[in-house]
Amino acid sequence: MKILILGAGNMGAWLAESFCLDHEVGIYDPDKTKLKYIFNSQRFLKYEDFADFEPDLLINAVNLQHTVKVFKEVLHYIPESCMLSDIASVKNGLESFYKEQERSFVSTHPMFGPTFGNINDLEGQNAVIIEESNEEGKKFFEEFYKSLKLKVFTYSFKLHDETIAYSLSIPFSSSIVFASCMKEIEVPGTTFKKHLETSRGVLSEDKYLLSEILLNPFTLEQIKNICIKLDRLIKLVQERDTGGIHEYVSEIRQNIGVKGPRDS
Repeated sequence: MKILILGAGNMGAWLAESFCLDHEVGIYDPDKTKLKYIFNSQRFLKYEDFADFEPDLLINAVNLQHTVKVFKEVLHYIPESCMLSDIASVKNGLESFYKEQERSFVSTHPMFGPTFGNINDLEGQNAVIIEESNEEGKKFFEEFYKSLKLKVFTYSFKLHDETIAYSLSIPFSSSIVFASCMKEIEVPGTTFKKHLETSRGVLSEDKYLLSEILLNPFTLEQIKNICIKLDRLIKLVQERDTGGIHEYVSEIRQNIGVKGPRDS
């Protein structure tokens, strides 16, 4: 198969490396410095160069804010038979775009990144395949992700974004709030260091990825829920309500399946 990848960032470069031994791969990025260390693949700097390549599958790996725009820009330069694909972390806007096209598509989300995922050992990581995708495309990516020992989920466009709002926006928002309270002092404590490490990891992500997650249409509800829970905790602390705090802790232990030393 001929696979053309748009964007030579962390994920685009990883995809090129992962596919190049079994497929003919081309990769595009207007920044030639990003293509410097891409091997076993054809490197493109202009859309016009795609004509001779004639890809069977086009994987859009640019930032979400540019995904639809770049798709529209390149359609003229690829065959009608070429299947479209994206790996966007939020699918908002993509469902309607695909519906407007008379092309097959497959939308997926490899749920790991350069911060927390060891790109060379992905066992135990997760990936999502959108159920509205073309059957051939779904089979191709399912086999690819499972070959990496990823756990594969199948969600609709809507369910995907709802799930991402829950699984990413809550820890992202919590980490950002935690980091906003920090001072440049060394503090002892294992729990503190674990929280700090997580926050540093989140804030090391690309700023566009952070905004993609936070501007997910379903994120606001999750952040509002954080505020509701935090208001309850503030009230308990203000009132020095020991019993209320114990009750609150017991409730949230059940949420995450944890038992305290006196809960048994």
